Order: sequence, then C-alpha cells, then structure tokens
Amino acid sequence: MSSSARHIKKITLTSKKNWWMVELDDEEDRTTHILSPTIEEAAPPEPHHLSRQVFTPPNNPLSIFSFPTPTTYSAPPNPTQNLAPCASGSASELFKCIVKKPNVVQLEINGEMQSNANDVITQFLAELRVYTTLARHRNIAAFLGCLENVGMVLEYVEGRTLWDVIKERPELTRSKKIDFHNQLLDGLTHLHSYGLSHGDLSLLNVQVTHSSDTIKLLDFGRSVSAESTYASPFEDPSQPPEAPVPRPPVNSRFAPKSPHLSQPSSAPPPPPRQVERIHPGTRPFSAPEVLRGECQDALLADAYSFGMILVCLDRCDLVDVKPWVQRKDALPKGFLDGLSVFGNMCEQYLRRWDDFRRRLVKEDMMDVEMNLN
Repeated sequence: MSSSARHIKKITLTSKKNWWMVELDDEEDRTTHILSPTIEEAAPPEPHHLSRQVFTPPNNPLSIFSFPTPTTYSAPPNPTQNLAPCASGSASELFKCIVKKPNVVQLEINGEMQSNANDVITQFLAELRVYTTLARHRNIAAFLGCLENVGMVLEYVEGRTLWDVIKERPELTRSKKIDFHNQLLDGLTHLHSYGLSHGDLSLLNVQVTHSSDTIKLLDFGRSVSAESTYASPFEDPSQPPEAPVPRPPVNSRFAPKSPHLSQPSSAPPPPPRQVERIHPGTRPFSAPEVLRGECQDALLADAYSFGMILVCLDRCDLVDVKPWVQRKDALPKGFLDGLSVFGNMCEQYLRRWDDFRRRLVKEDMMDVEMNLN
C-alpha cells in the first residue's frame, strides 16, 4: 500500500475475531478497507460514547447472560418441538445446537486500548430482540433460549450457505430458484410483520439445509425496528438527530416518489421515535441509502438486499457493484440484462427507496409452474 496515495484516517475494531477496519483517504474516493482474508465486509463498531440507543447495554457483553437471566431471554415453550433429535435413549433425547457467545477483541493502537465490546453488546441485544419477539417460522433458525454466563442457544442447521448452493454445478433449475425465492420471501415477510428488519441480508446469512433444501435466515445482529429513527454510524452522537423524512405507507407494495413524502399534514405530530444506529451490511447487498448514512426505512433496505440476492440466484453467480457507484443508486450497465426468472422483480426492488421501490409482501409468492418468459 502506497502511503503517498492514501492516508490512514482511522482504525477501528469489528465484532469479528481478528478483524479490524482501516479508513483511508483516497484521491478518488474515501473507501473503507477490511484487513481480513474473507469476502464479507464488516461495519464499523459502535462508539463507546453513544448516548442515543434503543437499548442501554451493560459494560461487559457476558453480563447480558449473567444470573439471573432475564425472563425475556428464556427458552420459548417446548423449544425443540420442531427439531429432530440426533440420538435418543430410554430417559432423554439429544439435540445438536449452536451456542453463540459474545467474543470481545482488544487491540492496542497508538498506545490506546481499543475494544469491540460495545458493538458486540448492541448486536447480541438486537439479535435477542428478534428471536424473543417472533413466533416460530420454518425459514428462521429456531431460538432455544440462553445459557447463563455463556450466550444464546440456536438451532443447528445441517446445511451450507446460499452462496455455496448457487455456485454448485449443474446450475439450479428454474423451479428450484423460484422455491428459494418463495421461502426467502416467506421468512422475511414474517420478520417484517413484527416491525423488525434483518439489516444484513446476504448470501452468507442464508443457510440451506442438506436434507430438504429449506431456507434458514440467520444473523440478526444488525436488525433495527421499523418504528425507530436511524442514526448513521458516521454521525456525531453528541448532536441531536436531523428531523426524519416521513415514512412511506406500509400498506402499499411500493414506496411513493419523494415529492409525496414532504407534503404537509394537518395531523398532530407523532411521538418521538427511539434512535438506533443502522450499519452498512455485506457489500454489494447493502442498500445505497444505508451506505450513504441516509436510511429512513429499514424494511425497504431489506427489499434492496433481497433484490440483489435474486440477481445472484437468477444468474447462479456472485455479482458486484462498486461502492462509490452503489451509493449513487446506480447499477453497472447491463446489470439486469438476461435475468430470465426475476428480471422484472429485481428492477423494482433495486430502485431508489423513495422512487417506488417494491416492498416485500407475501402476495408476491410465485407459482413454481408459472411461465415467466
């Protein structure tokens, strides 16, 4: 890396072990680089001096699960009712599961100790909010409760990521692509019906089971509430948030064009919203307004991510969009050409959020046998 061309602005830790992020000032564009051998892009951690949050996190992430465990984090009734045991005996059944525990990383930078503890706390609380709010759904990994002083317990998914599936040869059939579309849409609309977003929807956060090709949505650490006001991770938390743009109506499949958003209303002003930070997810699935730090509707941001997944699913390949292009709500020339299954839907999901971007609604389920050509 040439120091003459780029200047290191800031180094921050992510919530992933052995990951850190370097922000560079470049002559062409200010770009964030991840120093980690992986294709997933991480988001900057939550600053320690954050003063406006939905949650008031403890200082130590492990204290989330300390005794006594909060009742809201306890196991749901009969948590294993839809799970198959891996072994059975005369007195008990054994189940495979995932134990997800906080992992705090500390790094000394310029003589100061930096930690990702606050971001770890925020992500665990966001994920717990999803798992303890939603009713069971076949396309969302089951929550089995929490272990005191350890972490949360989740269903073990015998499978692989959707990225692994679409890269297999031979390519997916048309009917299988539509089946995956329907399962993803079913799981996401179930999540959205509770007023919660996913926040980091990508091929890497979707698991497909080996036995039945069942979609399982995972990793809700970047989820936010649809009822919150969103602060950018680059915003100074000591300053009051800007007045939010009125939200588009949720009873329509499309977000209206922006001129309709600012029309005055004679109705009394709504009560103040709670503020949550909304972070960019995995590129190129993160919505442009999230990349710009201007997101006003997290559910529409999920719709953009869903559209990007459909492009990958239709092509059976990974696609890419340069971040400085994506931030402008632009797509490369020919990006949507040749999509034989989801072309029309992708065009509507990948519009500007305030220019009739399509919402995720269950009525958009597709008939596997229908002819879309």
